[in-house]
Amino acid sequence: MKSDFTCGFIGLGLIGGSIARALRQFHPDCRILAYDINQDALNAAVEDGVADQVLSCLGAELTDCDYIFLCAPVSENDANLLQLKEYLSPHCLLTDVGSVKTNIHKHIEKIGLENQFIGGHPMAGSERTGYINSKALLLENAYYILTPCPEVPSSVVTDFRELIASLGAIPLVLDCRQHDYITAAVSHLPHVIAASLVNLIRQSDSEEGTMKQIAAGGFKDITRIASSSPVMWQQICLTNGENICQLLEIYIQSLVQIRQQIREAQPDALYAFFDGARTYRDSFIEASSGPIKKSFSLRIEIADEPGALAAIATILALNQISIKNIGIVHNREQEDGVLRVEFYEEESIQKSSEILRSKGYIVY
Repeated sequence: MKSDFTCGFIGLGLIGGSIARALRQFHPDCRILAYDINQDALNAAVEDGVADQVLSCLGAELTDCDYIFLCAPVSENDANLLQLKEYLSPHCLLTDVGSVKTNIHKHIEKIGLENQFIGGHPMAGSERTGYINSKALLLENAYYILTPCPEVPSSVVTDFRELIASLGAIPLVLDCRQHDYITAAVSHLPHVIAASLVNLIRQSDSEEGTMKQIAAGGFKDITRIASSSPVMWQQICLTNGENICQLLEIYIQSLVQIRQQIREAQPDALYAFFDGARTYRDSFIEASSGPIKKSFSLRIEIADEPGALAAIATILALNQISIKNIGIVHNREQEDGVLRVEFYEEESIQKSSEILRSKGYIVY
């Protein structure tokens, strides 16, 4: 794989910016061109040394690109592809970063670019958005799904797979339809379920809001992802609706079955239901990245006295550890530790734990 390649970015938000940063970090000799409607993002990319050249429009400068990453909103892909086609050189590989792949493949086939397109889905992200929050390490140990068109030569797929691996990600090649069914199961359906559970509590709660008041522990864990962008999930449901509905039907049938087992008080069936789920869940490989982000947190025993929470925050701040969220756990039905601290990075958990234990705190 050559080191002096040229990459173009159409869109330089969180994902586009993170890929560009990773390319700059691991391939410092590459040349990066960037286009975005947000001029502040482009200016920042130049100041950071990430972008070598910014573009005011999609034009002839892109002819030199070996790779072009489509990182603008999915709704803009049609228009961008039509403009790009005029400037694509035959050796340029086109890719995208969308979380649904079948639709973009249909667009590519429609305009006749099947021999130079590999769909991409970096399974990493954050509730923070924009170039300002991008970072090279966002891709580290994250699965990066590749969905090449059948017409793309195998040598080109191999080269691009090596490029993605060089950024610290874990490339996985799938058919675009297989990708959409899998992500519907492990990412899209869980978001629908989480949102439906939250709405159930919202609709069932008393005027005093008692359910909301005591909702914590397990409920907050399984509904955390309901805080994601409603616009993004609206678009995902519209573009991957067939797969989501197919799996939702299977899920509804499983709920009907467990409802019957509970209603009829079937002890063996109920045990098998929970034990099977526990055993399979415990077999999952722990990874820092995935379609549903892992929460990096620990819990601490503290005294109920003024300044106790502030003391923890001060200790961590003095050791250059950034806190994403901090709060008292009022419902401790399934949790040890009265204080829960959440971090941005997995590495902060071990460091914080060692520091706090050395200060005499009990940490879980």
